[in-house]
Formats: sequence, structure tokens, C-alpha cells
Amino acid sequence: MARKSNAETAANPGRLKQIALTYKMTRKADPKVGLIVAGVGIVTFGVFLAIGFLIDHPVYLGILGFLVAFLAMAIIFGRRAETAAFGQMEGQPGAAAAVLDNVGRGWTTTPAVAMSKQQDIVHRAVGKAGVVLIAEGNPNRVKPMLANEKKKLARIMPDIPVHDFIVGKGEGEVPLKKVRTTLMKLPRVLSGPQITQVNDRLRAMGDLLSNMPIPKGPMPKGMRMPRGGKMR
Repeated sequence: MARKSNAETAANPGRLKQIALTYKMTRKADPKVGLIVAGVGIVTFGVFLAIGFLIDHPVYLGILGFLVAFLAMAIIFGRRAETAAFGQMEGQPGAAAAVLDNVGRGWTTTPAVAMSKQQDIVHRAVGKAGVVLIAEGNPNRVKPMLANEKKKLARIMPDIPVHDFIVGKGEGEVPLKKVRTTLMKLPRVLSGPQITQVNDRLRAMGDLLSNMPIPKGPMPKGMRMPRGGKMR
């Protein structure tokens, strides 16, 4: 019991520090967050307390109001902190990868499976919906990159559904804050063992490409690459 108590005591300062850092970060993007959260708490508590006086149970409704007010404040703060975080990440290279890392259980993500010199990036996620390719960058540049990745996947797993979308604010694009929701709404067609098989195939494909012998030095003049691109 003593060890458990010591562990909880040591963990509390860390949590409080994390909350304080989150509040500071949120306040930079949302200066009114403190007033809004406090206002929600005061109004919620006041409503419950008023109802308590009306029904002659101010203590009971006051305690209940305090708990509900605390919960409401936590929910509002969490949402505004999330909005502020997405606002700061918006447009930054690799922002979609950070969101994918927090999608939840059942998804395996691989950041930057393809990248251009202009920092256009394609990420990959595997889950019950199949394979999802998420691109961020200039739409005119990432569309060919997505098409190329889909061709690779079609060669090694033609029976697995592949979805793709571009992160952005343009027409037909998915905003950064809706990436997780978009993935969760996709139809679930794969079982756990099938997901494992897909990940194994992708891992084998990555190992094969990384272990491929690459000739050193410039290519001899007049030499042409073999057509078809098939490996035996």
C-alpha cells in the first residue's frame, strides 16, 4: 500500500505539470480559454445550486453541481486545447503523422512511406478498413505519389481495399482535425489475423526494397532499364 501511495504521489505532480503546459500552449492560441472554461464552470454550478434552492435541497444539488461543473470544464478545456493544437500543427510537414500516432488501437501507422523534395509526404495506416494512404502537401504533387503507392499495393495485395485522401482545407480534402474521424468512419472489412498478414506483407516489401543491391556510381551511357519491372 505504501509503494502504491508513493507512486500515485509521484505521478500527480507530473500530471499537474502536463495540464499546466497544455493550458499555456492553449492560451497562446486561444487567449480567452481561461475565462470561457471558468464561465462554463460558474454557470453550471449556479444552475444546479439554484435548482437546489427551488426544491429545498441546496446542499445535495450544490455537490452534484460542483461535480458536473468540473466535468463540463474539463470537456470544454479538452476541446479547445485540441483545437489549438491542430491549429498550431496545421500546414506543418508531418502533422498528419502526429495525428495518426494517436488514432487508437487496431491501427498500425507507417509515416513517410513516400516523400518529395518539396516535403510532400504520404503516410500509411493499416487497420480493419484495409490500407489507408494519407497525403499532405501540394495536391498536384501528392496525387501522382498516391497513385504510385496504390500501384505498389495492388501488385502485392490486390484483394485488400486501399483508401486514400489528402489532408488540407481545399475542396475534396480532409481537414487535419478530421483525420481520425475519417479513418474511424471507414467500413471495417478485415479481421485481426488479416491485418497481421497485411502488415507482414508490407514489412516484407519494405525489407525487400531496402535490401536491394544498388549499383554505385553513374549509370553507364546507353544502358537501359529492363521493361516490365517484374522481379523473379
